[in-house]
Amino acid sequence: MSSVFDQIISKEIPADIIYETEICLAFRDINPKAPEHILIIPKKPITKLSEAKPEDLQLLGQLMLAVGEVARILHVDEEGFRVIINNGRNAGQTVFHLHLHLLAGRRFDWPGL
Repeated sequence: MSSVFDQIISKEIPADIIYETEICLAFRDINPKAPEHILIIPKKPITKLSEAKPEDLQLLGQLMLAVGEVARILHVDEEGFRVIINNGRNAGQTVFHLHLHLLAGRRFDWPGL
């Protein structure tokens, strides 16, 4: 069974896509926790970060570079942003396809959102 992210990757369901490469896709979260809340996902299905393999090293690096590119597109690279990866149900992961949350546009407290 495919996840909602698989359906976004295959363009079966719409998303507000702001960045895309052969490796990843970035789109606006439909339930934002900040003025800018972008999800960055690999196109390769990886359930969660802890299930990434050594052969995913380059893909994981590309996701980090995508964060920087998305921050520049949003013009939040200078003011600051937060990146979150939830790994597993107890960490708040609700879609089991690895994804990074880029949050920006307001001040964040630590450790809360």
